[in-house]
Amino acid sequence: MSFYRSFYNNTITEEKISQNVTLSGWVYRRRDHGGVIFIDLRDRTGYCQIVFRKEISETAHQIADKLRSEYVIKVTGKVVEREQENINPNLVTGKVEVEVSEIVILSESETLPFSIDDKEENETNEEIRLRYRYLDIRRNDMQQNLIKRHTFLKEIRNGLDEKKFIEIETPILNKATPEGARDFIVPSRLNENCFYALPQSPQIFKQILMVGAMEKYYQIVKCFRDEDLRSDRQPEFTQIDIETSFLTEEEILTEIEEIIFPALKKTFPEKMENFSIAKMTYDEAMESYGCDRPDTRFEMKLINVEETVKNCQFQVFQNMLKDENSLIRCICVSDGKNLSRKDIDDLTKYVGKFGAKGLAWMRVTDNGLESNIVKFFNEEIQKGLLEKTNAKNGDLLFFVADKKKIVFQALANLRLKIAEMLNMIDQQKMNFIWIVDFPLLEYDETEKRLSAVHHPFTMPKEVEVLQEIENLPLPEKIKKLSSLKSLAYDLVLNGVELGGGSVRIHDAKIQKQIFNLLGISKEQAEEKFGFLLKALFYGTPPHGGIAFGVDRIIMLMQNLSSIRDTIAFPKTQKGICLMSESPSPIQDEDLEELHIKNIFKD
Repeated sequence: MSFYRSFYNNTITEEKISQNVTLSGWVYRRRDHGGVIFIDLRDRTGYCQIVFRKEISETAHQIADKLRSEYVIKVTGKVVEREQENINPNLVTGKVEVEVSEIVILSESETLPFSIDDKEENETNEEIRLRYRYLDIRRNDMQQNLIKRHTFLKEIRNGLDEKKFIEIETPILNKATPEGARDFIVPSRLNENCFYALPQSPQIFKQILMVGAMEKYYQIVKCFRDEDLRSDRQPEFTQIDIETSFLTEEEILTEIEEIIFPALKKTFPEKMENFSIAKMTYDEAMESYGCDRPDTRFEMKLINVEETVKNCQFQVFQNMLKDENSLIRCICVSDGKNLSRKDIDDLTKYVGKFGAKGLAWMRVTDNGLESNIVKFFNEEIQKGLLEKTNAKNGDLLFFVADKKKIVFQALANLRLKIAEMLNMIDQQKMNFIWIVDFPLLEYDETEKRLSAVHHPFTMPKEVEVLQEIENLPLPEKIKKLSSLKSLAYDLVLNGVELGGGSVRIHDAKIQKQIFNLLGISKEQAEEKFGFLLKALFYGTPPHGGIAFGVDRIIMLMQNLSSIRDTIAFPKTQKGICLMSESPSPIQDEDLEELHIKNIFKD
């Protein structure tokens, strides 16, 4: 028996009236109208109404009487025009139907554990959906997510091909690295007491490809990180990995824009009708928004009021002004009169999650500023605050005074929280921003060492600074390095990082200096990155690149709340695949063959 079908459902339109067609798919809905049986047949492309009449085929009608939801069938029949009252304007196929003359049941189905009707999707527990993922994927919304993902990647490949990039696969089994998140470790059976690590990124190998004179590389690649999961993270994820030689930072950004934006426009035309591309330095982003991935769809920028309040009597502010590592910043909430005292109390607790010890506030009224701390600010300072913040009647001022990191984190999250509460965000806007001039290094107070802001292969913007600090004592060295910028960049959309990259270090001596500053010993550098360091001595071109998170892009563009709905077979927040029940224990003999002992076994 042939399973061949002549057409997909979405091609059955008025142009095919009077034609005989063969369709295959799943029974979506069945309706018996006084002996005439209507079936909504579903395939990947959509729905087509098929009709069973005794006068057309009594045999087919009898079989149709046995059909139930999700049976897989093949039908042959004639395309006819629907009666006027039965036309469905919401379907491409809504003006026609197929009168069936032959039917074959290809597969029966048991009663489903949940309805796959799109109208009922939100009522189904996600755990059940993930356990029966093969049924969940039949839902139109899930299929559209996966189809959009396919379309986007196809357009990305087209754009990269036009720019003469070459797709090259890099190893999945490689060495563990000392930077970044935890690696997934894979034991080697043939090499006792040795392990591979699954890649967090193809970073080193794509740089090696530049040394190998491939010049333009890309890969749609699986990456792995053994880290705690959230709604926008998975232990295995897909990224668009790109590297190119002989281009400056500015030229790389232009090249990337000419690849990514046409792909987004073609895949999500309705979303890209109102989009903008801007560029902002890291320092500007932090000072104005408190974070390096700002959501610029609304104002409410951070305001430096330290000079304005320096003579106030509020002790909290005075203590912070004496500490060179502390800040005082403010945000002005337009129409803040809509926030009640209870809202303010709740917001005070909210910023406490980010380490803030309190949240000072002042209301702007007809009588001036009002709050329980206004008495510590004389009339001149109050006037200065109104001018500095450009506040008007009905606005609300919030202040956080604390360590720099706490102030930025607290206010960055506070402005987003308030914007959501007051519906200040224009959901139709698509604001893309390049964040540039990231710091090269930062000092980790907990670890008491320097760490790379992006990764240890990022080129400093001013290489000469590395020579200047070589013989300085550590405190002076750290202070000097804190102002050193890198040739790193991130692309941000509406407050979410889509991808990040940098111009790489192509000089082995500079790379060794960076390793040394990061506390990576010569022995560690040789053990972990020896093959890269060696390669850099053999004529390495200037090069740089970027990596985009595919799952995250689809999640944002499809307005999804969870990244799991962009992936065919995702893991839960505990890293479990409920459908296949992995990870799972393995047999003792298999462990022994891998030279592994199970210490958790009784």
